Amino acid sequence: MPLDPAVKGLLDQMNDPNAPPLNALTPEQARAGFAGLAALQGPPEPVAAVEDRAVPGPGGPIPVRVYKHATAPNQPALVYFHGGGWVIMDIETHDSLCRALANAARCTVVSVDYRLAPEHKYPAAADDCYAATQWVAENAASLGVDAARLAIAGDSAGGNLAAVVAQMARDKGGPAIVFQVLHCPVTNYDYDTASYRDNADGYMLTRDAMVWFWDHYLPTPADGRHPYASPMQGDAAGLPPALVQTGEFDPLRDEGAAYAAKLGDAGVPVTYHRYQGLIHDSFLFFVVVPGGRANIDEAADHLRRAFGV
Repeated sequence: MPLDPAVKGLLDQMNDPNAPPLNALTPEQARAGFAGLAALQGPPEPVAAVEDRAVPGPGGPIPVRVYKHATAPNQPALVYFHGGGWVIMDIETHDSLCRALANAARCTVVSVDYRLAPEHKYPAAADDCYAATQWVAENAASLGVDAARLAIAGDSAGGNLAAVVAQMARDKGGPAIVFQVLHCPVTNYDYDTASYRDNADGYMLTRDAMVWFWDHYLPTPADGRHPYASPMQGDAAGLPPALVQTGEFDPLRDEGAAYAAKLGDAGVPVTYHRYQGLIHDSFLFFVVVPGGRANIDEAADHLRRAFGV
């Protein structure tokens, strides 16, 4: 299919031929450049309550933001891991998205501000995300959530972290996770796919940018073979049911599809949806790109069914 007209308009608007590519920037410069991304998500949706907290982590306190769809006790909970290549973005860039997910999925969302690379390389982000998920499960009563209805989700590198946390939770004996949403996930340290070749440039996320992200994240290339860095390298048996979403014009499309197939082959209930005409991480453009809103609505539908709401 051709590029979605709304996506094309967005790319045309954002295209600056004089701007250096992401991979030519320092992490600090890249973070500053993406700080205004939340504006593309429109005015934040109101929710019943928002609270910033800090939870214990392996490298010190981990900031989290808790969004409550409703203040009644025993709400289902979604632990959310933001995208940004493990290097950029934070809970602020994903504030509107998490509000929209809380309302659409009718749950409490806990957004995790994990440590970023290259200051904190692999496995810092994965360890923080797992610790935050453990904390939500162990403190469910004080949070007003139901530990038996705990899901995880993330976009891009956050999708990688969600897939990794699902594997860590299985390997470490908990917490129990009822569902995982993987939106345009990074699943494998490998650039040799058709989607990397076909979509290397011109669709916001580039092959060179992914090389830049991985190089900042991994202490050594050999670490990229570990399942907690590349979930595609791990065993998929016994993982929670999943929704995997990809975009047609995304370098990560094929590795997302491959991970969905791996889950299915291992007997994990999985829905895979390749969105035609879309680029990487349409979650973040859900106000200006209707397909991005469709991504959120599909994720929320799966989550509500998993939560029984």
